[in-house]
Amino acid sequence: MLSYIIRRLLYMIPIIIGVAFLTFLLFTYFGEDPVRVALGQHATAAAIEELRNLWGLNKPLYLQFWDFLVQIMTFDFGTSFTTGESLSEIFREGALVSLKLTGPPFLLGIVINIAISLVISYWRDSYLDHVSRFIFIFSMSISYLIYIILLQYFLAYKLEWFPIQGYEEGFSGLVYFILPWFIMILVSMGPDIRIYRTIFLDQTKADYCRTAKAKGAGNNRVLFVHVLKNAMIPILTHTVVAIPFLITGAFVMERYFGIPGIGDVTITAINEGDFPILKGVTIVMAILYSVFNLITDVLYAFFDPRVTLD
Repeated sequence: MLSYIIRRLLYMIPIIIGVAFLTFLLFTYFGEDPVRVALGQHATAAAIEELRNLWGLNKPLYLQFWDFLVQIMTFDFGTSFTTGESLSEIFREGALVSLKLTGPPFLLGIVINIAISLVISYWRDSYLDHVSRFIFIFSMSISYLIYIILLQYFLAYKLEWFPIQGYEEGFSGLVYFILPWFIMILVSMGPDIRIYRTIFLDQTKADYCRTAKAKGAGNNRVLFVHVLKNAMIPILTHTVVAIPFLITGAFVMERYFGIPGIGDVTITAINEGDFPILKGVTIVMAILYSVFNLITDVLYAFFDPRVTLD
């Protein structure tokens, strides 16, 4: 196990370097000139040259790329072009806000969706199964943005049950999260329940289920004990890989509800041409995705002794 983890961590090094190179290339050759974006079209040549020297953009490209790699290795991505704040501090504060937004509906959604999927699987091919499948397929066909606009309009604006948007630290600020949490759970139900239902039904056709029934185990015990346990591996794959996206936040949700998480910071950086933030977010996402893929493989072996890590 330890040798496998070390080997996978070493494999991550060329992957991160490759992502860093593509990111650097994208923003260097295909992006707008950050100095022009910052100073505007009517900036003087002297002001442009001074800002280029300040940001290190007059260095040869290989030195700029090396500086970028050093930032990745030290997790110090420099400062924002527009605000001058430390990117490490921006990411830390933004990630905490994003986790506050995405964490609770993610965990609660897993419990709710697995429970509903088990019930539907138990009553498979029944009227409940057919109606629920139609409802969830229909819900998946509706844009995420439509959920936000409609529920924000009716529940927040018309009925005034929730604030339309805003953010506040502390316990009193949770009122701003209730409606986004509800929307995120609602949106997750369609795709997640369909995936979990398929997983559970595939498991019910396995040999161990027939053996358990032959020994006298009832349908409830087979489904809620044997099937649920053996379905954990595909459920883990679906769940753990989604965790990095919790940290980077829900971009559209944060924007519409005025929540200053990583998603909102990223959209603002796109609008303002703040390339250090965009490069930092890209690299952080690549690192998190690689790490949580590794965690998923390790959890495979933990939940299923038959899995060997080579």
